[in-house]
Amino acid sequence: MILFTVLIVPAYGEPVLKEDDFVVQKFVSGIANGPTSMAFEGKDILVLQKTDGEVRLIHNGVLQEKPVLDENVTSEGEQGMLGITTVGTKVYLYFTESTHDGGKPLGKRVYSYDWNGTVLTNKKLIKDLWATQIYHNGGAMVTDLNGSVYLVVGDAGRYGKLQNHPDGEPDDTSVILRIAPPGPYYAMGIRNSFGLAIDPVTGKMWDTENGPDFGDEINLVTPNFNSGWDVIMGPATKDELQRLPGFPGHIYHDPKFTWEKPIAPTGLSFIGSDKFEKNRNSLFVGDCNNGNLYRFQLNDARDGFIFHSSQLSDLVADKNDSQDEIIFGTGFGCITDVVAGSDGLLYIVSLSDGTIYRIVPKSTGEALDPPSIEYIEILAAGAIGIGSLIFIIKKRQKKIKV
Repeated sequence: MILFTVLIVPAYGEPVLKEDDFVVQKFVSGIANGPTSMAFEGKDILVLQKTDGEVRLIHNGVLQEKPVLDENVTSEGEQGMLGITTVGTKVYLYFTESTHDGGKPLGKRVYSYDWNGTVLTNKKLIKDLWATQIYHNGGAMVTDLNGSVYLVVGDAGRYGKLQNHPDGEPDDTSVILRIAPPGPYYAMGIRNSFGLAIDPVTGKMWDTENGPDFGDEINLVTPNFNSGWDVIMGPATKDELQRLPGFPGHIYHDPKFTWEKPIAPTGLSFIGSDKFEKNRNSLFVGDCNNGNLYRFQLNDARDGFIFHSSQLSDLVADKNDSQDEIIFGTGFGCITDVVAGSDGLLYIVSLSDGTIYRIVPKSTGEALDPPSIEYIEILAAGAIGIGSLIFIIKKRQKKIKV
């Protein structure tokens, strides 16, 4: 039996967008047990619940009562049902498996399933990752334009060659893995990440990376990328580059953007639909600390960002810099995923609100004013989202970092 802790947390305000052309719709609410990630299967949505290992179906905008899958997970800290991506009707899930919900972890595992429109069936083990920990397990998954599936895994408290130390044999931590079809490390030197995205125009991969108490990053992840951890977070100094032992065949690159003060960046997404015509050359990024949705304008080559603010043109948001130029919306709570929908709209998963929000252009006439939110009931088995509930609350109040 799982002992749930029920806490009533005051809402941090309803989502507000800075652009008058769009409105926020509360698409689906009342998602219990920590929604972490979502994926589209046609017009349907599959959403993951972290603490109970369930995958829930949203059909015609309604959260169905019966789960389409229920796996045994351990969910302490940053463990649980963590990542999802799809290739046609093939669905890939990443979670910390256990013999029973809340039990001792057996490992971090990726399974594939077949989606038949009603349930997930034909479970097959794709990758078994032994090094699990209550923190820094990563979890974001993505499918590239060729149908290859990738997973990002955090350091899980390990300090070896994959963390840019001279010793310690590779153990599938701090990496981006190509898991279907299997392949070598796509990237290494990653502290922890909750966001992967593929640019639909260039096919290039981007990620977010969480620093310790400084240096949150957005990266353009090229093949054989070294992100620098545990020597470097944020732009590298000459001294740091000299101390970087490196990893064979992998090359360090500075991040494309860095926050000096931690924001806990999570999901990120491009959107190329006609409904977001003026945002086709933008990257949207969510955070957990502040409940902000950011929009970054891409340059013509789509390999970096353009800023009009002199404070951000150095590609670093220092503690006292204004971020008005890049903040697209506020009040989303702890964002865990940002997804471009099959309907051409933008979806935001809020773990703390137990809600999926949808951003809709006013011109479509589809938008509804969301009802007011007075309080949020969060059900958690000791931990939710990208850390325990206690850390979520502390991060929101004190802006500390996990």
